[in-house]
Amino acid sequence: MLKHTKAGERALVCRERSDLEQPTFAMKPPVEIEFVEEARLLIWRPRGILNEAAVNKVLVDLLRREAMAAKPFNRFSDLSAVESFHLTFQYVFHVALHRRLSYAGRGPIKSAFYVTHPEAAHLVKIHALLTDLSPLRVEMFEEREAAAKWLGVPVESLMLQG
Repeated sequence: MLKHTKAGERALVCRERSDLEQPTFAMKPPVEIEFVEEARLLIWRPRGILNEAAVNKVLVDLLRREAMAAKPFNRFSDLSAVESFHLTFQYVFHVALHRRLSYAGRGPIKSAFYVTHPEAAHLVKIHALLTDLSPLRVEMFEEREAAAKWLGVPVESLMLQG
């Protein structure tokens, strides 16, 4: 928050954590997100056009869940239903760097990305490169079975239920 000091200068003032906390129990997660409690696994299945607004919405939900979680949880992102990627290199770079810095000092987690499109693979490779040597272990998979094995969950848990 930006405030003016007595001398009229601008100063960045950090608010206390309690000022920033809002009642999050009432927040509804994005429909493309599912949390499998018994596997401690967050599943994201974006569809259609994947743009900055969609990613930002999921990031807000992810940060909220991380803040509330008693222990770390893994992630699985199924990018197979994305028809078009409207994300720039600069944006993906910024998000990956933010994730790396915001997750520093926490327990390791695995983040598996299931990709079926070359553009998705390119974006995931950028993310993986920038989060390398951090607690965020990012891997890309072209088969759900391999992702399930790496995450230590049954492949059925990665399939769309419905």
